[in-house]
Amino acid sequence: MFSFEQTFYENSQWWRLITPMFIHFSFAHLAFNCLWIYILGEKIEKFDGSFVFFCLVIFSAIFSNSLQFFWSNTSLFGGLSGVIYALIGFCMVNEMDSPYGRYDIPPGLYLFMIIWLVLGFLGIVEMFGFGAVANFAHLGGLISGIIFAVVYKFFPLYRSN
Repeated sequence: MFSFEQTFYENSQWWRLITPMFIHFSFAHLAFNCLWIYILGEKIEKFDGSFVFFCLVIFSAIFSNSLQFFWSNTSLFGGLSGVIYALIGFCMVNEMDSPYGRYDIPPGLYLFMIIWLVLGFLGIVEMFGFGAVANFAHLGGLISGIIFAVVYKFFPLYRSN
């Protein structure tokens, strides 16, 4: 019901672009995603507002889940990790031209997340028992977060400050 199927677009079941972010396959997966949403989402919402955060989450869920579906050739996947990578991409772009660190995120965190993405594509994350990884959702999330940040710089939706 909530995962993708090959007839997805033909049946106009648009909610399947969003619902994978509500499905998690382990408690640890859910806990880590909730932690990242709390840490990154709070910073984005505080500086840019709830509406921007909401739009970023929905846009990145649709983008990352679509990329995972079309490039991985599987219809069952879940998690919020694509959205987490979008938050990382959004923050990374917005902090590039901020002299005081707009979100106050350590640069090492960005490096860690990029390395984790690469390790996922190399199969190392799965090899060490972390389970199957939706690598294209992660990549799609990062790309969508960067796109959203660049567009947001030129067409701000709302700024709380």
